[in-house]
Amino acid sequence: MADGVALGDLERDALTEVVNIGVSRAASNLRKMIGDHVILSVPSIDVVSQRRAARLITEREAADLIAVRQDFTGPFSGRALLIFPEANSLELVRAVTQGELSADEVIEIEREALVETGNVILNSCLATMANLLRSSLSMTIPEVMRGSGATLFEVEDASPSDGLVLFLYIDFAVRRLDIRGYIAMIMDLPALETLRTLLGDFIARVVGDDG
Repeated sequence: MADGVALGDLERDALTEVVNIGVSRAASNLRKMIGDHVILSVPSIDVVSQRRAARLITEREAADLIAVRQDFTGPFSGRALLIFPEANSLELVRAVTQGELSADEVIEIEREALVETGNVILNSCLATMANLLRSSLSMTIPEVMRGSGATLFEVEDASPSDGLVLFLYIDFAVRRLDIRGYIAMIMDLPALETLRTLLGDFIARVVGDDG
């Protein structure tokens, strides 16, 4: 399988629009949770193999990573990951707890705060995307993972199987903190083809409305 899967210009534009609306909804919900202004932006979207996604994130982040993982099922199914450099995760927890905890307390509740944050961001983003595509998705309970890009994307040298990843690089701005992160959705080829079909329907509705 080729490393990348080409999306047409209209498909990419539609996907970018849908994702940005989803991320904006996530930012709004996260703002309510932490009581402060939140900006989430998505400067890049790629569809790549799991191995390529692992390489991309390893090239960007030399340090250990932490991720919140949720599986989703529906017309298109897969796994969603909210990924941060491990150092950034504690900054995010401090923002979520509004700076009221000591360093030891922050470490103690890190997992719980990350699960809650991941649930807000991934659920908001995916539910909004599904709604715009006139679909619905079911989400599992979030889990926290730690490790390298290869670990998070479950890349095994001996395994011939290699799913596709909708890889989104996101910037967080919370309380003037520079917190960067990634959202990745791992899907197989049938799931991606379903997503492309739904994007085509979305484009047709938008073009029809504009006409």
